[in-house]
Amino acid sequence: MSEVQHVISSAHLSIEKIEKILKTNVRLKLSEDSIKKIKKCRKYLDLKLKRGDEVFYGINTGFGSLCNTVISKKDLSQLQENLVMSHACGLGDEVEHDIVKLMLLLKIQGLSLGYSGIALETIQRLIDFYNNDIMPVVYQQGSLGASGDLAPLAHISLPLLGKGYVDFDGKRRKAKDVLEELNWEPIVLNSKEGLALLNGTQFMSAHAVWSLIKANHLSEFADLVGTMSLEGFDGRSSSFAEAVHLVRPHRGQLETARNIRKYLEGSELINQDKVNVQDPYSFRCMPQVHGASKDVIDYVWGVVEIEINSVTDNPTIFPDEDMIISAGNFHGQPLALSLDNLAIAIAELGSISERRIYKLISGTRGLPPFLVANPGLNSGFMIPQYSAASVVSKNKQLCTPSSVDTIDSSNGQEDHVSMGANAATKTLEVIKNVEKIIGVELFTATQALEFRKPLKSSEYIESLIIEFRKLVPFVGDDKIMHDEMEKSRVFVQDFEF
Repeated sequence: MSEVQHVISSAHLSIEKIEKILKTNVRLKLSEDSIKKIKKCRKYLDLKLKRGDEVFYGINTGFGSLCNTVISKKDLSQLQENLVMSHACGLGDEVEHDIVKLMLLLKIQGLSLGYSGIALETIQRLIDFYNNDIMPVVYQQGSLGASGDLAPLAHISLPLLGKGYVDFDGKRRKAKDVLEELNWEPIVLNSKEGLALLNGTQFMSAHAVWSLIKANHLSEFADLVGTMSLEGFDGRSSSFAEAVHLVRPHRGQLETARNIRKYLEGSELINQDKVNVQDPYSFRCMPQVHGASKDVIDYVWGVVEIEINSVTDNPTIFPDEDMIISAGNFHGQPLALSLDNLAIAIAELGSISERRIYKLISGTRGLPPFLVANPGLNSGFMIPQYSAASVVSKNKQLCTPSSVDTIDSSNGQEDHVSMGANAATKTLEVIKNVEKIIGVELFTATQALEFRKPLKSSEYIESLIIEFRKLVPFVGDDKIMHDEMEKSRVFVQDFEF
């Protein structure tokens, strides 16, 4: 059987397609059209430099505020190697492998469009790294999100030159040793190639894609677990009637209400007579709150899909127009603003989730205090709510926008930066935090539903509870709750709709 491949081309690359590529572990291959464009652009640049003495930023000049320092032709290759080495200034925690792999994919995609002057051999080596799961060691801190993601992309690029470190076959190894083992020669960079590798928004974009995939999943699960909490709290279904939402038809609001109605179909609990005339906002306003977050996810999704199908390095080379233009497509402002917005939207899913947890342990509507049969001797679900509240508070701190900040760099030449890389890493942290909060709500809601027996929820929810109970049992007496909370988080993360 032939290998499953994804052909890199100028065709639109969607986030859904990326998710499939990552899940199925396909191998990458350049299309013939991409190969043709890459070769054409490289040939044009070589001829342009050979025929004249024209000065082009970063190709035969220094970088940043050194842009007026002209470099001799004999030193152009060394200039690019020096660029990669000197810019490998990452700090902090390492970037997880899934995102490093995404960075490789997105860098290959951008370079393949044929406006960067990259050599075919260089982009092919990036593909070799991707296909063989050779993951460069990259760090979370160091990018200002303008001039591209210079520091993290330098760490992606070092191993091409036989420098730096990679993770390969489960081990941390020197890149030069891996290249020798595979009989690969280190890449010798041509003019402009180091700049093509380092300029670009692939650190921000990879985090954005990964965050959106997770955010979309969390948004769906929030509707589901919110429905379970509604039933555990003996709430009403009237707030989700279609007529209510058609007169305020935000797309996300309509979708959330529709999801909740679907999850309630056939439920005995929701159809029993209700004592309470009205439910707290955290229950009856789920369509409005969850829905607003869905609308933000949709907006950011569109921004990110434009970004990952774009040329974001600099200068940009246009062979057909005989132009080499130094501009600013590396500036991460569209991503910075969008990621700040996404972080806030996902944090709100966690905030309203924690409020539902709080109501479920309150000892009202026929539920025992803290959801245990013998409260006092047992603390029950008292402290899981504390933990969720702590994480909600942490997210509030993380949601201070990164994009409103800037700082002067490169002696004032780079005088406005996006801070999109900081927006990217904190957004992913917010999303991971909300996975924890939603996990605590699932843990709490299933406990509450036990006290509603023998009445049952819908067939869909009852089947989910059966699967959940294989991992997390009903809590009769106090136990170490951390273990059950962690299992709940993993269940949320791995659940497939």
